[in-house]
Amino acid sequence: MAFSKNLTENMEYMKRILAAERNFDIVCRVLEVGGRKACVFFVDGFTKDEVLLKIFQGWSGINTADMPQDAQRFCEQYLPYGEIGLTDREDEAIVKLLTGVSCVFVDGYDACMTINCRSYPSRGVEEPDKDKVLRGSRDGFVETLVSNAALIRRRIRDPKLVMECVSAGESSHTDIALCYMRGRVDEDLLVKVRERIADLRVDALTMNQESLAECIYPHKWYNPFPKFKFSERPDTAAACILEGNLVILVDNSPAAMVLPSSVFDIIEEADDYYFPPLTGTYLRLSRLATALLSLLLTPVFLLLMMHADGLPESLAFLRLADETHVPLLVQLLILEFAIDGLRLAAVNTPNMLTTPLSVIAGIVLGEYSVKSGWFNSETMLYMAFVTIANYSQSSFELGYALKFMRVLLLILTALLDVWGFAAGVLLVIAAIAFNRTIAGKSYIYPLIPFRWSELKKRLFRGRLPVKEKNREDA
Repeated sequence: MAFSKNLTENMEYMKRILAAERNFDIVCRVLEVGGRKACVFFVDGFTKDEVLLKIFQGWSGINTADMPQDAQRFCEQYLPYGEIGLTDREDEAIVKLLTGVSCVFVDGYDACMTINCRSYPSRGVEEPDKDKVLRGSRDGFVETLVSNAALIRRRIRDPKLVMECVSAGESSHTDIALCYMRGRVDEDLLVKVRERIADLRVDALTMNQESLAECIYPHKWYNPFPKFKFSERPDTAAACILEGNLVILVDNSPAAMVLPSSVFDIIEEADDYYFPPLTGTYLRLSRLATALLSLLLTPVFLLLMMHADGLPESLAFLRLADETHVPLLVQLLILEFAIDGLRLAAVNTPNMLTTPLSVIAGIVLGEYSVKSGWFNSETMLYMAFVTIANYSQSSFELGYALKFMRVLLLILTALLDVWGFAAGVLLVIAAIAFNRTIAGKSYIYPLIPFRWSELKKRLFRGRLPVKEKNREDA
């Protein structure tokens, strides 16, 4: 519906829809502008008060004879602010108001004038706890979409950079920014993502980017390997955009979602590029080797212990030194779940109690559990390595995918011996090989289809590309 020229009717409608009498943070400021009655609606806490004060001071000097006949000319003459707008739709004005935009109504005008002087409460820009680097910038994304967009725009000062804003959620109307470079992004993927977001029929994106990810790519939920790369680092997001990827920012979330993402994209980290090529290659290959070890170490150990009598003398040190009271499979599975329990306890433990938690976890659950006979020292050692190896991955989703596959390998190996281990390895390979990115491409490209030139770039950190002009200058 359109607004009326009668200010009283417009005010009554806004107050009724917004329940202004009950909501203490919905402010309705009534004032006189040029001999006419006017009112301003805004959300307390979302508005820059000093900006509204300056605008109100300017309106106090308007004479009755100087008042324009329509809202468009009023905006042009008496709204000296950068971000202003005009709407005659009631539903659009309500959504804008609830996102922090101030709405102005003047008697005799059948439109709502909007002033985008909003300011969201947010924490300071600081380095993310998870995506830390040894060298490089120390800023990170925050929960405010505008701030996150500015951090990317600061790094890419190119007019081809596009930040397209859409919204989703019938109740939340969550702002979503699609960030890409014109001429580099996959246009088919961009159209597909736009259509899927437009077709969303959800009440709210309660879990921000995770809710959006599950909505736009609901297929193969049973495959634990992540379909998206998440990063809280603006430099990583900017690099992905320059490489032709699509980066999605969701309001209220400090993480950027990168599309499309293969397993090689997810394994990469910023440290690979903040060090010289030789060091970056070593870090990348060691991270990949650590991931493989975290997947296969305990299943191989269990398989060898099932055939401990057949081990050669050179591997005799692998045999269990103490008597086994609890089956090895049970020990390993208990430790898998216990480690997750300790991780959850560490997340929910106040900082002042982290030291007692470490003492309990290290001494009581570590040393005493071995002395009591529940666990062998060898299983504790290997599970400790697996736990540390999991933290070498910046992606929580990839770490848990490897964990689920490792548990499957342990169970199949215990049940079917060598054939179970082989079947488990084949299942892991199939879960990775038959996975697909949101663009429908291979999850392990450039292995399938095989491209040695691209695979070499994924495994070995080369020199950054230099344009011909810069090379001649050097």
